[in-house]
Amino acid sequence: MKEFAELYRALDAATATKRKLAAMESYFAAAIGDETRRADAAWTAYFLSGGKPRQIAPAKALRALVLAQTGLPEWLFDQCRQRTGDLAETLSLLLPPAQGEEELPLHRWMSERLLPLRGKSDDEKIAALSQWLSRLPDDERFVLFKIITGSLRVGVSKSQATQALAQASGVDPQQMAMRMMGFAQSERAPQARDFERLTAQEPQEASAGAQPYPFYLAHSLQAPLNEIAQQLGDPRDWQIEWKFDGIRAQYVQRNGKAALWSRGEELITESWPEFAHLQRWLPDGTVIDGELVVTDGADVSGDDLSGLQPFSVLQRRLGRKQITPKILREWPAALIAYDLLESEGRDLRQMPQHERRAALERLIGATRARAHDFGDRALLRLSPLVQADDWAALDALRGRAREFFAEGFMLKSRNGIYGAGRRKAADGASVWHKWKLDPYSVDAVLVYAQRGHGRRSGVFSDYTFAVWDRPAGQKDRTLVPFAKAYSGLTDAEMREVDRIIRATTRETFGPVRQVAPAMVFELGFEGIGPSQRHKSGVAVRFPRMLRWRKDKPVEEADTIEVLQALIAS
Repeated sequence: MKEFAELYRALDAATATKRKLAAMESYFAAAIGDETRRADAAWTAYFLSGGKPRQIAPAKALRALVLAQTGLPEWLFDQCRQRTGDLAETLSLLLPPAQGEEELPLHRWMSERLLPLRGKSDDEKIAALSQWLSRLPDDERFVLFKIITGSLRVGVSKSQATQALAQASGVDPQQMAMRMMGFAQSERAPQARDFERLTAQEPQEASAGAQPYPFYLAHSLQAPLNEIAQQLGDPRDWQIEWKFDGIRAQYVQRNGKAALWSRGEELITESWPEFAHLQRWLPDGTVIDGELVVTDGADVSGDDLSGLQPFSVLQRRLGRKQITPKILREWPAALIAYDLLESEGRDLRQMPQHERRAALERLIGATRARAHDFGDRALLRLSPLVQADDWAALDALRGRAREFFAEGFMLKSRNGIYGAGRRKAADGASVWHKWKLDPYSVDAVLVYAQRGHGRRSGVFSDYTFAVWDRPAGQKDRTLVPFAKAYSGLTDAEMREVDRIIRATTRETFGPVRQVAPAMVFELGFEGIGPSQRHKSGVAVRFPRMLRWRKDKPVEEADTIEVLQALIAS
């Protein structure tokens, strides 16, 4: 744990990317040459690439632990937590100093202590943690609590961790990115041998299992229409498709096994069992990149877009612990295929985009009859291409995106390869762009606020917004909360909002403050739908603050009717 805590502190203190990369590279290089540290390095790679084990101990148990050891009143603990804005920091600061010192490697903390706690009662967890923490050095407690609470964030991206591993081991960065796919799955318990495979000099083929390829990501295209032609040239040089509002996924079929992976590198095969049927008619050694959507279940072929359902319907299947036959009937899924990454075991990613598209069309065309025989044809749809003479005509077509529950267009260079991550080639040949519609927006009132995390722990930066329940001029109007947002403001604006929140607080509920309705913000969001879980009856996707409407009185903020009209449209 000592070496991992030292790395954590170094990464947390560093602001320059070079310093973070150097710290990680030094740590991993030392582990490669030290057999006893490889198991720790496997867990470190897991955490730094975004891995989070399921909750080990609930916050109430950790709170009870500190209260029992310190004798503090509950209200004082709550005040301390509000001040720090971080549970792990509060716990580590309040505990009495350690009595003695115990050095236990990170991997033993995970495998022998923390993970086995999941099956224990809260009292048993408190007793065990109290004993262990009494011998854990003070500077390591904070990191341990970060792991237990699932809030281990140090400003390092998975791509940076991958780059550091590649530099430390001498493995090609593209090969390292491939090896890291799926490494941070939530249920994973990495071992020393996993780190050895990551850093081995011998080439490793993807065909060893149902492992996905690194997803290629798009850059956002935000240029005005009159600049797009200058920036991108002739639209005929681009493969243009709808950007569907679903879940990005890869279907992988190799060596008699089939798997479905999300862009978040989670194995989601069990949540979408119907796709196991593709194995009956697709050839082995096939990897398809596409968008997971819910349909009305009608049997379609080719690039037919009929029957697609909005994301709000897709959400009804997400998070279900058990997928019953009723769910499969009511919310049937389909994969809209838009790229073929592997065919008959051959990696196609270096082929030009238009050649991969032609191969995808041949695959779906050749297997359509077999799919129909099995009754599976609706499971796999071909992403339709969009064509127009110029960018203005394409922009007009883009305006129809929501008719197909799409968010706009995907633009892919016809001669571009399939890269890894969000990368920009010097000549732009391998760049993907997402040309999205302008977001929905409403003017909403800030009604609740909470402190942020990390560098924002000292300011109120997480906000809840509301709209009026009826139009202006009517009596007894009330504000109805409907969305939370924390992004979109500059640091200066956030500090100004923080001052107003402190001055207009009406009531405090733990870490949350209710404020007098005094500030209006234009709130943007990508999607909207009805919801039975929210009191407002509305759920929005990816809300963010577009601007602070200092020019608009609170009384003129929008109403719930405006949101309902957006749903109806």
